[in-house]
Amino acid sequence: MRPSDFDGTGPHLAHGGDLGAARRAFPGATEPLIDLSTGINPHSYPLPRLTVSTFRRLPEPDALETLAEAAARAYGAPSARHVVCAPGTQILLPLVARLVPPGRCAVLSPTYAEHARAAKLAGHQVREVTSPIELAASDLAVVVNPNNPDGRLTPRTRLIALAEGLGRRGGLLVVDEAFMEVAPLSESIAGDIEHGRAVVLRSFGKFHGLAGVRLGFAIAAPPIAQRLRQELGPWAVSGPAIAIGAAALSDTEWARLMRARLTHDSVRLDAILEVAGFQIVGGTPLFRLARSDDAPQIYEKLGRAGILVRRFPDRPTLLRFGLPANEPAFHRLSAALS
Repeated sequence: MRPSDFDGTGPHLAHGGDLGAARRAFPGATEPLIDLSTGINPHSYPLPRLTVSTFRRLPEPDALETLAEAAARAYGAPSARHVVCAPGTQILLPLVARLVPPGRCAVLSPTYAEHARAAKLAGHQVREVTSPIELAASDLAVVVNPNNPDGRLTPRTRLIALAEGLGRRGGLLVVDEAFMEVAPLSESIAGDIEHGRAVVLRSFGKFHGLAGVRLGFAIAAPPIAQRLRQELGPWAVSGPAIAIGAAALSDTEWARLMRARLTHDSVRLDAILEVAGFQIVGGTPLFRLARSDDAPQIYEKLGRAGILVRRFPDRPTLLRFGLPANEPAFHRLSAALS
């Protein structure tokens, strides 16, 4: 196996989900591959029927406004004026990092590596810290909440106080709430965005299981939101993404039932991992972080069995497991670990 193919140790960043790289790393692996290397919901939202004009015409501003209103309701933002619609949160990272002049950036770590990379591209000197207290002296502070990969949750009250302190000095707090839909919703600061100076990022594709739609949102005070819209320019979000997003974000009953289902499935996954000798050390209902002294060997064994999980070269005893999609996937995982 070539380590650079799939685990992020080579020249290309790896975030899971790259089936082509996985097949190169594990030639002859059992097919079909079971991809547990991402935190994406395996039970995707049912796609609405789309009209041909959705694909033929440029997206209408009124349709984008409808999407922003649906996102504001779903995420608890004060209004649609506070919501910026984007083709995925990934494209927003460098734009948000440039909202403050190049200076000191602190990222609460270990976490999703793209925030540090985007901040460096924006000219910031990036420091990874392990305590929220260390964020206060920065010009740009980044918190993933709940955190990926360990599910750590920073209290909402602490984040509001941090945003107020940074705002008094012209700084900015960025809170990536990509997995907040499967966390206590009361811990989101989307409704408190006018307190201090902050930007909240929300990912559509993870909870709704539609990562390929490429849709995400920034929630911020209207002046900051307007600046981000200007950076993105017109027609940043495709017509199909607007239609799918507006329908899914308005379906509160689907969201309620899905949260219950994911919680049930994550408990089942925990049981399988614990029988295999893992210690569950964190996660959310969409992924579990587990520790084993045999993690490197288990990673290889699972790969040969066609089951892809996420490993961390700098923390070799840890593996992150996404949720199996169905009964055959649960059984294959259990059998491969036994």
